[in-house]
Amino acid sequence: MKRVSVLAALLVVVSLALVTTAGAAVALTGPGSIRVTDRQVKHIHVDGGLGGKGAGDQDFYRQLLYNRGITTEPIGHSDLMCTNTGTGSANCAGTYFLPKGKLMVAGVLAQRFFYELAVIGGTGFYQDARGTLTGTRLGGAPRHEFLLFRLSV
Repeated sequence: MKRVSVLAALLVVVSLALVTTAGAAVALTGPGSIRVTDRQVKHIHVDGGLGGKGAGDQDFYRQLLYNRGITTEPIGHSDLMCTNTGTGSANCAGTYFLPKGKLMVAGVLAQRFFYELAVIGGTGFYQDARGTLTGTRLGGAPRHEFLLFRLSV
């Protein structure tokens, strides 16, 4: 009987340790950065105003995300929507789908050679994340960029 009680107590301790350890890895707990590259796989332009590019036009982008240091296969994707403001810039919002959760971004772009967007939230591991996304065009066709997320919670 003593052996059963000791075994049951040990099982409870191990179970609590596993639950505590699993809970600790559920969300970002401090500042961090993510470095990935992307490759554009789809672009849709919708002429929302008068003929030609102008205010109200919308552009939708789909990019595959890579971390070549880990694998040659995509680790996720992103969807970005930009609305032309008619002032030489575009108001953009997007979601980056990563293995441990999503990061949401938003902001105004004057161009896409070098840009910065605000990280306005996240899900999963990135729950409550804030910070910046800096994008740098690497060139090529299709479009290819280096992305640096600087995150805090």
